Amino acid sequence: MIEAIRPGVNASRARVALFDFDGTLSLIRSGWVEVMVPMMVEILAETKSGESEAALTEVVTEFVGRLTGKQTIYQMIELAENVTKRGGTPQDPVEYKHLYLRLLWDKIKGRVEDLEAGRVPAEKHLVPGSGRLLEALKARGLKLYLASGTDHAYVQNEARLLGLEPYFDGGIFGALDDYKAFSKAILIQRIIAGAEAKGDEFVGFGDGYVEIENVRNVGGVTVGVASDEPDCAKVDEWKRNRLIEVGADYIVPHFGDHDQLIGRLFPG
Repeated sequence: MIEAIRPGVNASRARVALFDFDGTLSLIRSGWVEVMVPMMVEILAETKSGESEAALTEVVTEFVGRLTGKQTIYQMIELAENVTKRGGTPQDPVEYKHLYLRLLWDKIKGRVEDLEAGRVPAEKHLVPGSGRLLEALKARGLKLYLASGTDHAYVQNEARLLGLEPYFDGGIFGALDDYKAFSKAILIQRIIAGAEAKGDEFVGFGDGYVEIENVRNVGGVTVGVASDEPDCAKVDEWKRNRLIEVGADYIVPHFGDHDQLIGRLFPG
């Protein structure tokens, strides 16, 4: 199912494709929201602000969603600011990030180990149709980049486990300890500055607010992946609405209809 938000928009001029990773291609970290949000709610509840768990959950869900696609540290910075607002003394955002990563690892450890041992095929943890879409874009001569808000070492390893490395001749990029030194917007500007492509020669794919907004801001065409993880069988309405708000040209729940999507993006 492909929903055209701006019918007729196409990427026939595209020379570069920019992909997000988690939730766009990879399902290894599916369920990360169910780890991050309760952790943050518990931390905010410790401030004794008097707010109900439901009220705190609403606060946290809003900023976690708004910052999805940026480096994880930004969500932790927002958490620290919310602790301060409630009269608490926050930990360093890096400490919150390390706590979150430990909790997330407990959830996804078995998935990573199964892939490393070859007990499950890569397709089990890929958004359906990902490989076929990447092959089709490469066949059209596009240069592919992968950029994620997840830490660089994790993205590289998980892309390798999923067999995605060979597609991304432009490179695989993840969050750095010096979080101000890298972002998806910075990568886009580097590509433009290096004369690899103009802004309107980008096509972007992502399930988060940030990558869609970044590509749209330079004049590129965007495909919002509103997948209802982990099955990815239908559109997640919350994701859909957020992606449309920031300028997604097309909405898909997965890439199973990759031939039709390629036909829409590259008519003729």
